[in-house]
Amino acid sequence: MKVERKPSPLLYPCPVVLVACPSDGGKGNIITLAWVGVACSEPPTIGVAIRPSRFSHGLIQKSRDFTVNIPSVEILREVDYCGVFSGRDVDKFAKTKLTPAPAKRVKSPIIKECPVNLECALKGVHKLGSHDLFLGEVVAVHVDDRLINEKGEVDYTKTKPFVYIQGQYWSLQKPIARSDVGLLEGDRNLRKIRGR
Repeated sequence: MKVERKPSPLLYPCPVVLVACPSDGGKGNIITLAWVGVACSEPPTIGVAIRPSRFSHGLIQKSRDFTVNIPSVEILREVDYCGVFSGRDVDKFAKTKLTPAPAKRVKSPIIKECPVNLECALKGVHKLGSHDLFLGEVVAVHVDDRLINEKGEVDYTKTKPFVYIQGQYWSLQKPIARSDVGLLEGDRNLRKIRGR
């Protein structure tokens, strides 16, 4: 039996990321976000939802770019700190000792301690209500070399990401199946098309 509940953003899990952007006369600012997702594959585009009252909201509108930095569990405390305190009041890079590094194609810094960094050029902002949706085209990707396997692919077992579920951070332990696990016996042609 299902119980109907009032409408809410009960989608889970949500990826946890650190979004960095330039700040006036400083190293930059960091905001922790969980309302983030892939919006398009061609061109590669990431959507991030930010409340208009947040400090980073205005900074990203001004700079027209941002970086999406995917943290690992080793910096969980720093990630949480960047989501609790405002860059209006504190230099989050200084306080957390996270390291800003220059990006290649945007003005926003990448975060050295995050194993994966996506540089994004702002493509548009859509006002939705409590949040605005920023769409950023991915113009460069950086991956720590220690995560690359012998085939030149990212070994996700080494990335140690975590997710957000309704006020709690959750770890991701291990892969449980390939994405084509649902193919039935008669679906062999689809497997050939996908190269598996």
